[in-house]
Amino acid sequence: MCPSVTATPSAVAPAAPTAPTTLVFPPAPGWVRAAREAVRTALVVARREELAPMALLLTSEIVTNAVNACRLKGCSTPVTVSVGWLSDGALLVLVYDDAPGGPTAADDARAVLEHEECGRGLLLVRACADGWGVCPPRPGLMGKAVWFRLVS
Repeated sequence: MCPSVTATPSAVAPAAPTAPTTLVFPPAPGWVRAAREAVRTALVVARREELAPMALLLTSEIVTNAVNACRLKGCSTPVTVSVGWLSDGALLVLVYDDAPGGPTAADDARAVLEHEECGRGLLLVRACADGWGVCPPRPGLMGKAVWFRLVS
């Protein structure tokens, strides 16, 4: 089951809970920065800036994967990034794309050749996130959602 974002838990919330943040954009590389900024803004509003360095790195990785998958497989439907909070106070970032098939990752860094520019993103997510996964498409749809969670 795919996790879902909620309002900021009261233990970490500013005066009023913040609603989940969603950014929808075309599958183009220039939007990766905007996705990072959406995550950064959600962290600032929730007063959780300590998560920013890792959250922004992991967001870059999975958004880049989504954009590249769409471009490679010819899908032009938007990529969606959702940012919110789990009931335990963990940050949850979900990235949806409509490219068919799941993401692929090398089993370990040694499987990626030294000169290759691709293949390390999900290794990084696996190593640095407090949890991550891939949600299959809903019945009748294509694509997937890749998510990660971070706690302080």
